[in-house]
Amino acid sequence: MSAPAGASTAAARVVAVGCGRMGRGIAVAFAWAGHRIAVVDLRVREADAWQRLRHDAEAEVRASLVALAELGAIEPALVEAVAARVAFVPAADAPAALATADIVFEGVTEHPDAKREAFAALGRHCRADAILASTTSSMLVTELAALVERPERFLNAHWLNPAYVIPVVEISTHPGTGPEVLARMRAELEAIGKLPVVCGPTPGYIVPRLQALVMNEAARMVEEGAATAEEIDKATRFGLGLRFSAIGVVEFIDWGGAEILHHASREMAASVDPARYAAPAILDRLVGEGHYGVKTGQGFFDYRGRDLAAYRRDVLSRTLGALRHAGLWRPAAQDTIA
Repeated sequence: MSAPAGASTAAARVVAVGCGRMGRGIAVAFAWAGHRIAVVDLRVREADAWQRLRHDAEAEVRASLVALAELGAIEPALVEAVAARVAFVPAADAPAALATADIVFEGVTEHPDAKREAFAALGRHCRADAILASTTSSMLVTELAALVERPERFLNAHWLNPAYVIPVVEISTHPGTGPEVLARMRAELEAIGKLPVVCGPTPGYIVPRLQALVMNEAARMVEEGAATAEEIDKATRFGLGLRFSAIGVVEFIDWGGAEILHHASREMAASVDPARYAAPAILDRLVGEGHYGVKTGQGFFDYRGRDLAAYRRDVLSRTLGALRHAGLWRPAAQDTIA
């Protein structure tokens, strides 16, 4: 969790639309930070069906909090108090809940018709100044903006599962998104302990686009017999993953040197696949200009005028912290010779 349970943050009336996995996860995230949040179901259901859905959703929220308590992330005595901040609202009561919302996170089924119906309902019942955010993982913000009555108040906010644990929320804007809307969304997410990152209307946002490449390549390696699934996972958890928990991917290019990646890409393109490992034009340009990264003072980032010795110590400190957290740190052996 990013924020302490029971913490008091600036009041914001928040609604999550859709009682599925994402709506429940967002609810726990806001409730954890001290907010009351309504999770609204827009589908008209028979009374028995609604009661089953609400029971399942409430049980999942409590189960998530109990698991966190068992791991020492929250005091057991606070589980019910945090769970009580989440209200599940049936379709009949959706208009009243939406009418009071400052921010609405749409999380209905990933289908164009479902999105169209949801945003039509939000247009009817939400205030004109409410911020609307889709949590879609597959639809571009530019596509969905056409379905929204006030597109200047709209953006995508993609949460990474589990939403109440992973700090990053990817915000994707379209050209018509109001700058004040982006600023407000960032501020609200930061207030509950999240780390918003902003990207344009790009397929896969940032994290899914990168992780899809890694996961597909891992699957290919298993398929090819290059290594077992167990060995690949050990390498990624304690090599790739540990390293990238301490240093960003682009920062790492500069750290090692853009020319190193350029050379590795050329070799892998020749030996594995010319399309998958082709170096992008921006890497060709940086290498051609002699901008390798830290060693030359420029790369994707500008290091001129920076205390490089202090920066290298900082990276080492981050890496050692990740190593200790993984339980793999070993102190230097002491000389036992008399």
